[in-house]
Amino acid sequence: MPRTIAHRRYEAVHIESKRFHYTGPPGRFIVESEGGERLETSRRAADNAVRGVWKTGAATPWRNMRKSWRLYALIALPVLYIVLFKYAPMYGAQIAFKNYSVTKGIWESEWVGFKHFARFFHSYDFWRLMRNTIVLSVYSLAASFPFPIILALGLNYVGSRMFKKSVQMITYAPYFISVVVMVGIIFELLDPRNGIVNTVLRALGFETINFMGVPGYFKSIYVWSGIWQNVGFGCIIYLAALASIDPSLHEAAVVDGATKLRRMWHIDLPGIMPIAIIMLIMNTGHMLDVGFEKVLLMQNPLNIRTSEVIDTYVYKVGLASQAMNYSYSSAIGLFKSVVNLVLLVAVNKIAQKTKQASLW
Repeated sequence: MPRTIAHRRYEAVHIESKRFHYTGPPGRFIVESEGGERLETSRRAADNAVRGVWKTGAATPWRNMRKSWRLYALIALPVLYIVLFKYAPMYGAQIAFKNYSVTKGIWESEWVGFKHFARFFHSYDFWRLMRNTIVLSVYSLAASFPFPIILALGLNYVGSRMFKKSVQMITYAPYFISVVVMVGIIFELLDPRNGIVNTVLRALGFETINFMGVPGYFKSIYVWSGIWQNVGFGCIIYLAALASIDPSLHEAAVVDGATKLRRMWHIDLPGIMPIAIIMLIMNTGHMLDVGFEKVLLMQNPLNIRTSEVIDTYVYKVGLASQAMNYSYSSAIGLFKSVVNLVLLVAVNKIAQKTKQASLW
């Protein structure tokens, strides 16, 4: 509908894509549609229409905000959080291009351009950090992405309500365990002397294994413990997507004799595919952002060769070292963010080219 314009009787008025023209007393009003059709109407009818428009008025952004103030109040806190903790810190990102000094401040520190970026690219640790980070991220994404979908599809066809709720509670519960407690549980389970895993291995006649001391086991322990912790919570969005699928599609499939597997393949999977693609795009945008809390807690001198990633390196260089180098660590973090942004835009563009769902 075009923007409503009301000038009280004597000028053109737009109402529902039609223009009203006044021809004068005792005159008639000419109604001209967008298609060019001209109809006559009484002055009283047109005058009532004009008064209705004049009373109602055109919708304005402020009027819409007042009408939906509850929704704006609900979203105000998340927006405030994003502004304070996501956008405001961007002001300090400029220290990546300076030799930052606490005494001089951000503006007074010496500008050095891309010096810190070049230092990181030519450092001995660059390729090791990139390899560990990318391998861990790709491994985690490839292994964890299908499990919430499989769990959601399975729960969607469970007939017993009690069994379904029990499985949901058991799979959701690990998500609410803190990272520190989760790593403590992993250490207890994999302890070489008293851990339940090595106890079972000894009972079966195998030698005990120091899982946390073998570099090759680190990535698998990290990824599969993460799947155990997050698979239940991750399937919630897919259960919501499955609930929005038209039940008549399943009814027609049952009449045609389709099995549950056929219904999953031809009805459920296409129905949740847009959501799955959106989740895949968003996860790809965090390719280099594996987080440092869990990795740092699981690190030890024996597995540091495969467990050191960009996030833990930035933490050690910027905060944990005796000679804290804020500019160098900021440059590494900014490089990681730029790579994540490029990956996000590229994957989203590929999704658009293939006629799939996309973020924008």
